[in-house]
Amino acid sequence: MSPITTHILDTTLGKPASHVAIRLYQQQATDWTELASGHTDDDGRIRDLLAEAIPSGIYKLRFETQAYFDRLGVASFYPFVEIIFSIKTGEHYHVPLLLNPFGFSTYRGS
Repeated sequence: MSPITTHILDTTLGKPASHVAIRLYQQQATDWTELASGHTDDDGRIRDLLAEAIPSGIYKLRFETQAYFDRLGVASFYPFVEIIFSIKTGEHYHVPLLLNPFGFSTYRGS
């Protein structure tokens, strides 16, 4: 299993947000280095973002939400959502995104 997984639930529709582009970055001093990218599947999930373990540090998931809402023909406020989080080596981190056109929420999942 990937050390970092994610999924998106569109809370307006009550359905997974499929085919959303997501990029994973690691903080390097004051810059961000892209480590991986992918798209959510039909269930709104990315299960295989990374194949290898990663060191402790500060990471960021960037969700390209504008393209998702454009496909639905829905006006939205956030062109993208960035979630920045800290991890410890050897643990699995699941970072869900609860999304609607004018708001979002996140938490550390399991």
